[in-house]
Amino acid sequence: MANISAADIKRLREATGAGMSDCKNALVEADGDYDKAMEQLRVKGLKGVAKREGRSASNGLVTAHLDTDGSGVLLELNCETDFVAKGERFQEVAQHVVERLVAARPDDVDAALAADAGDGRTIKEYLDEANATLGEKIELRRFASFASAYVASYLHKTSPDLPPQVGVLVELTGPTEVGRDVAQHIAAFSPTYVSRDDVPEDVVAKEREIAEATAREEGKPEAALPKIVEGRVTGFFKEATLLEQAYAKDSKQSVKQVLDGAGVTVTRFARFRVGQA
Repeated sequence: MANISAADIKRLREATGAGMSDCKNALVEADGDYDKAMEQLRVKGLKGVAKREGRSASNGLVTAHLDTDGSGVLLELNCETDFVAKGERFQEVAQHVVERLVAARPDDVDAALAADAGDGRTIKEYLDEANATLGEKIELRRFASFASAYVASYLHKTSPDLPPQVGVLVELTGPTEVGRDVAQHIAAFSPTYVSRDDVPEDVVAKEREIAEATAREEGKPEAALPKIVEGRVTGFFKEATLLEQAYAKDSKQSVKQVLDGAGVTVTRFARFRVGQA
């Protein structure tokens, strides 16, 4: 029987991301042969992929990658535990996937999973391998891909022990140094729409209905209701739309005023928080 050292186990764990005991057992079974142990971990792990399909993957990270042409992708990759999310191997997997998505520019998650992982495998096959070695369900939950030449991103850590849990990708009409600041603002204030023109009519109608019902419940005079309702709907727009929000770095200005000063505007954005809709 080969002498299995702690260094051997550590080397295999760093390469695969598998648990310490799994690495030790694989090395014992392989009689100390590193390559055989690596293969055993892979084979055993792949057998468990199907079993893990139904399990919940509510932890993970958000990451982004901007290409040299200015296009970019924001990705949420999920796993089952924060222990794996904090691991170097899981974060390497996420970075590889987001870079491949920038190159592939798929339209949806199915197309993303079918895209080339860069080594002859699909991204789904690449993630299945990560699933196998890490021993947890690894799931590409969602991504946003902007092909404009003017894209900025921001990633936020909610805990120093975890990888970024909030990420923003924002597309602008031109180059500007405030792009990242606006992305940071979106991360903090989570607007739903870019402008009031983007808010669906049924959503506005519902806000009017709620505003009127609330004003009546408060006993406001009938003659004052139209003005009160309009004021509250305007307040809704200031909370829900990016351009009308007070700017995070200067509350005396709206985001629109800051962008106007830079000579650009925002055309769209995506904001992801791990585990949230």
